[in-house]
Amino acid sequence: MKLLAHYHSIADLFVYPDLEYPQRVSKVIDLLNGNYPQAVADLERFLALLPEKELRTMQELFTRTFDVQSATTLDVGYVLFGDDYKRGELLANLNREHLAVNNDCRHELADHLPNLLRLMGKLKDSELTDELVQEIIAPALSMMISEFVPERVEKKNEAYKKHFKTLIEAPSKQLEVTTLYQYALKALYEVLKQDFSFDEKSMSKPTSDFLQSVIKENEIEVKAEQPGASFSGTCNIAER
Repeated sequence: MKLLAHYHSIADLFVYPDLEYPQRVSKVIDLLNGNYPQAVADLERFLALLPEKELRTMQELFTRTFDVQSATTLDVGYVLFGDDYKRGELLANLNREHLAVNNDCRHELADHLPNLLRLMGKLKDSELTDELVQEIIAPALSMMISEFVPERVEKKNEAYKKHFKTLIEAPSKQLEVTTLYQYALKALYEVLKQDFSFDEKSMSKPTSDFLQSVIKENEIEVKAEQPGASFSGTCNIAER
């Protein structure tokens, strides 16, 4: 049986920051130091970029990363399945497992990443834990990390600018700061790879891809604004 208590502390990396947040990051670094060198390197970079003395900025970075953009939501079931019925099945099954081990999900859903990490340390069934990591958590993390590729970030910002007529103001002008949570996600992924030795697999795109959705609506809006556009062309927005 694997010892997975460290995931309870790692879960704190993905909780809305308060004044003690930097200390919790340091605690995780100390916990992993000596056994997970790549994860420690990623977290040290994360901590170096973190505006430790600016609580509001830390909170804005968290919100921008995980709440504003659904592609990087911490609800991993949505990352994998979007609004597909499969997510509903996943939530039902996860709720049962949380209740069985008395894992408090607080005010979040059953597929919220911190809840899953805390669940891992409480599950007694090693096969179930392996399945949770290899089929749910790891593939979702891989998708989330891919969202931080600079080209992807730029396209997403442009999509926001066109769709909402304004670019959501970034807490920092430095791209690496605004995307610093990629290092926390990468660190978790490295720990999972080392603990579970899973094969990295390519997953199909979620059924509701955020960027493609916004771009599609932009295209529909442009067509609707063209001279001679029929009314039926604008109805697609409501029908989607």
